[in-house]
This record gives sequence, structure tokens and C-alpha cells, in this order.
Amino acid sequence: MRSFTVGRAFGIPIRVGLTFLLVLPLLAWLIGTGVGRYVEAFNSFLGANLDAAALTAGSMPYVLGTVAAIGLFAAVVLHELGHSLVALRFGVGIESITLWFLGGIAQLTEMSEEWKEEFAVAIAGPAVSLALGALSYGAFLIVPSGQLSPVRFLFGYFAVMNIALAVFNLLPGFPMDGGRVLRALLARNRPYAQATQSATRVGQLFAIGLGLIGLLSFNVFWLAIAFFIYVGAASESRQTTMKAAFEGVRVRDVMTQADDVHAVTPETSVAELLDRMFRERHTGYPVLEDGEIVGVVTLSDTREIKEVERDAYRVAEVMTAEVTTIAASSEAITAMNAMQSTGVGRLPVIDADGVFAGLISRTDLMTALNIIQSSGTRGQSELSTGTPRRPDPEESPR
Repeated sequence: MRSFTVGRAFGIPIRVGLTFLLVLPLLAWLIGTGVGRYVEAFNSFLGANLDAAALTAGSMPYVLGTVAAIGLFAAVVLHELGHSLVALRFGVGIESITLWFLGGIAQLTEMSEEWKEEFAVAIAGPAVSLALGALSYGAFLIVPSGQLSPVRFLFGYFAVMNIALAVFNLLPGFPMDGGRVLRALLARNRPYAQATQSATRVGQLFAIGLGLIGLLSFNVFWLAIAFFIYVGAASESRQTTMKAAFEGVRVRDVMTQADDVHAVTPETSVAELLDRMFRERHTGYPVLEDGEIVGVVTLSDTREIKEVERDAYRVAEVMTAEVTTIAASSEAITAMNAMQSTGVGRLPVIDADGVFAGLISRTDLMTALNIIQSSGTRGQSELSTGTPRRPDPEESPR
């Protein structure tokens, strides 16, 4: 989702998604129109003694709704900071905290497979929400009614919402906080990948149940949460399975060797490049100069060049010089993560001296994964023989 940075906390970028900007005024309006119901509930269950007439008169409900909505998302940021600060303590990097229409997401670079560390990181967010709820309730009890009824109302709202946020996040809907707590506890006495699969099944059953509730009650919000829980659980399970399968497998074990890679030089003409693309059925090539990669060129790079000018233009003039590369000694799962984060289909591989060593693609990785899953640990030893694979003509360097 598209987002932009609005600030930093403890060095962590705080980002706001476009969906958040759309949902914030809607949430403020929903809270504002429900102020009367909230006041009645607070008076009945919390003994708030709030003046309903004063809080529902004129523009007051929408002022309260706006402040409550902003305060609620601020509480979500603090919730995610709870996760992030504990993760930082264990040496886990935090890319950002992003607000979107379903709440907030702390983007961790990776999750520790040590169950105690994951448990601490997962429980930290709900613990912060519970603390905020307790503090808000304390302030609610201290602030008197009368002229300060709006302030008392807001503290009551924050108390209820933060406690609800903590309780909801602790439900076993992996990869929500409760699901991660469940995986951490399961990982005490079983392999991490197996614990992930068990937590995933529980999370998907939870998502199905939540989706049915949303469907029967015509609640789009619950349906959206159920969908993202189900997809998120499947995605994390797949990632964990791949990480376990690729343990000990390096990029050099599965890449296409340099001798089997079709490449061009910076001095190749665009006309010659297009002719090679037609003959070899490739849509992209690495650009090599003296054994080093200096760029990549794809079919889309040539489209701005008129046919009559193709003999005059060189690859160096149309190629992309900024190339994401990966070391041959890197782990195979690192290559997969790099492809996903950069949105490319293959990565040029360099050796320890910075010399072009080959290419690794999603097809290389998925083929290796299939071999490993079919033959167990024997598959990893087969991969380490370094047998080259012919490049897939349909794959593009970027």
C-alpha cells in the first residue's frame, strides 16, 4: 500500500497509508454519531454521570469524534511501538510503523525463532494497550463531570477502546499478536516451522469464523479483517516453510552460472539487442563490461527508441545502471526476500571480488524448493553440486 512518512519515534519511521487518510474522517463521523449511545453505556456500566444533552448538542459530537479517532490511532502507534522497542532490544531491525485503515503494522526485518523472544515481542503490544487503558480509566475516575464532561467522556472512550484493542489482538488469529504468542508457546517443544503450521491452521479457522460473523451481520469491517488474517497466515506459513527448507542453501548452489547466462555489452546497439531478444526469446539481459555488471536492459527500455535510430543508440544509453545484486555466498532465502522487496524476477550474482558470477531467479528458487521438499536433506546436498540450470527465456532481469 502507498504511504508517506510523517515523523519518527526512537528512530523508527512512522508512516501513514492513503487508506488511513480515507478512513480517519469516516471513523470520526461514526464515533460522533454514536456519542449518545456511548454516553448511555458509560453512565450505565461505568457510573460516569455524563450530561448527555451537553455532549450531543451542536457540533460537540463531531469534535469528540475527531479527537477520539485521532487518539485511537495514536494508541495504535504506541501499541506498535511496544512491539518495536522490544524487538530492537533483541537486535531485530524495524523498517517502519505504518497506519492503514485496519490499524497499524510494525514492519520487522525478521522475527526471531527463539520462542522467548517472539513471545516477548508479541505480548508487548497488548501490554502497552492494557497500560494505556488502565491509565485512561484512572484519569476517567479523577476527572469530574459537569464542565469537564467532554474530557471525562474521552478518557472513558480511550479506556474501553484500548482494553478492547488488547483483548482483540490476543485472540489466536495468527499472524495477529495472539497467534504469534500461540506460535511462541508451541515452539517451546517442537520445530519452529511445525509450530508455524499449527498456529496458521488455528489462525485460518479463526479467520473463517470471523468472516462468517461478518457475512451474517453484513459487517464489511469484520470481513476485511478475516480476509487479511487468512491471507497473512498463509503467507507467513509459506515464508517460514521456505526458510526452513533453504537452511544451509546458498545462492551459488542454485543460481544459473555466468557461463550459461546470455549477456550484452554497453556498446551493443539497440538494433542488435532487439534482434537477440527475438532470436533467443529473452526480454532482458545483464550488461557486462570486463566481467563486471554495469546495468540491466529490458524490452521496455528500448520502446522509446524509433526504429530508424536503433542502429545509432547503444545499450549504455538506455539501460538501467542502478542494479540490485546479491553475493554468491548469501543465503537462498535472502535472495527470495530481496526479490520480493524490490519487485524483481531475478538478481545478478557477484562473487567476493565483485565479479559477475551468474543470475538467480524465482524459478531457480522454486525449483530448488521443490527438490528439497521432495527429497528432504538429500535435496540440499544435490543442490550443492552446483549443476547449472539453463535460463528461463520468460524471465527478465528486473
